Amino acid sequence: MIARELTGTVLENLAHFPVTGIIGPRQVGKTTLAKSILSTYDRPFIHLDLELDSDLRKLDEAETFLRFHQDKLVVIDEIQRLPRLFPLLRALVDERRVPGRFLILGSASPSVIRESSESLAGRIAYSELTPVSLRELAHSLPMEQHWLRGGFPEPLLMQNPTIAWRWLDNFINTFLERDLRILGYEIAPEAMRRTLQMLTNYHGNLLNVSEISRSLGISAPTVNRYLDILEGSFLIHRLAPYFVNIGKRLVKAPKFYFRDSGIFHALSGINTYEQLLDNRARGASWEGYAIEQIRRAAPERWQFFFYRAHTGAEADLVLQSATGDIYLAEIKLSLSTGVTRGFFHSGQDLQPKGKFVIIPEGDAFPRADGTLVCGLEEFLGEMRRSGGDG
Repeated sequence: MIARELTGTVLENLAHFPVTGIIGPRQVGKTTLAKSILSTYDRPFIHLDLELDSDLRKLDEAETFLRFHQDKLVVIDEIQRLPRLFPLLRALVDERRVPGRFLILGSASPSVIRESSESLAGRIAYSELTPVSLRELAHSLPMEQHWLRGGFPEPLLMQNPTIAWRWLDNFINTFLERDLRILGYEIAPEAMRRTLQMLTNYHGNLLNVSEISRSLGISAPTVNRYLDILEGSFLIHRLAPYFVNIGKRLVKAPKFYFRDSGIFHALSGINTYEQLLDNRARGASWEGYAIEQIRRAAPERWQFFFYRAHTGAEADLVLQSATGDIYLAEIKLSLSTGVTRGFFHSGQDLQPKGKFVIIPEGDAFPRADGTLVCGLEEFLGEMRRSGGDG
């Protein structure tokens, strides 16, 4: 089993907060992580899986049941299926406010965040469990396989690639045909499927909602609603532009990325590494993959943007540390170590503390202009060593 870096954070939260939440997409390993933590936990606990009718029935009289087990850690899996529990959890916590009363797990649900933030503010600490990161793999698999298949544990580790891609196709179909309905969204599966297919053309590019609206024949507010649902379900990410008052006209639209490279490749019909390298989307795919790995490896409270001015200045990634320091990164699939004119000018505009060209692999070395060229794994290690100090 792959060791998950979130383990320590969850244990810290259990020791300090009445309610600990683990959120993330389906099949990402939330239940596996919880069971791993509980196997060495030093208190009695009870586990409820709300996908099981037998466990749902136990909560027909939820207040009575939870009071009976008030001296145990109560683990509630798939809590988005029973949102009425949130106000009750708040009341029980306020009656007896001690750490480690509830561990709640929620899959792909914006309502998990919304409901609990309203009901459990100041009582809960959230952690997002992402698909397995490159750093978590610790060289147990080739980076090429991770980039191609993405980080969902089952397809990533499968020996049979045909079954791995079938798993990813089924994941997408289940999200469209079951999960949206369970979450209370009255959206025709085919309408969301067309939206996902259309969005593959925007991966790594500026998001143009008006263009998508015209192409799909739906209103711009509907497109934005679909995007909010997909982002709240941990499937996509909109990277915001970095704004600074430098007297230049800056691009205001966000850039769009599918968060898991395997999902993007499944939607794009890319099933082998050779197909990926031959596909015109290979550069955008690598950029999205690298950015997602960087976001997962970053110290707490770091923020991420891109920079683009109408003058042509551009940086794929702007990293802002917790102390406000700025770093710029250009992400290149090519092993060529030259920087673009746009990246050079972005450095002049923003005067960052550090500049990087991130390539798939290779020894790190500095350029004459102060830019450090390094492989992705080397950059992730450097972020870890920084410890968030900027």
